[in-house]
Amino acid sequence: MLILFTREAEPDAPYWTGRVLLGALDALAWPAAWMALAFQLPERGGMVGGLMISLAALAAVRRLHTALCENHRYRFTTWKVGKVLLGLYFIGVVMKLLTMLPQ
Repeated sequence: MLILFTREAEPDAPYWTGRVLLGALDALAWPAAWMALAFQLPERGGMVGGLMISLAALAAVRRLHTALCENHRYRFTTWKVGKVLLGLYFIGVVMKLLTMLPQ
C-alpha cells in the first residue's frame, strides 16, 4: 500500500531591502564552495569531481534564478547551516564548561 502526504506550501518570505542581492550571493556562494572543494581533490576527483562540479553549476543556475526572479520563494542556505553550526558550537561550550567543574 502506498500512502502519499502532501506538505503545505511555505508562506512567502517577507521582502526587505537588500534581500535580492544577499539572496544572489547566497545562491552562488554554496555551489562555488562545492566547486572549490572539488578542485582541491587529487587529480580533480576524476569522474566524481567532474560530476560534482557540473551538479554545483546546475544548482547555482537554479538557485540564482530563484533568488533573482522568485525571491519570495528563496530560502537562505547560510541561515540554515548557520543555525546548525551555532547549535553545535553551544553544545561544545557547555561540554567544555561541564569538564571544568570540580569533581
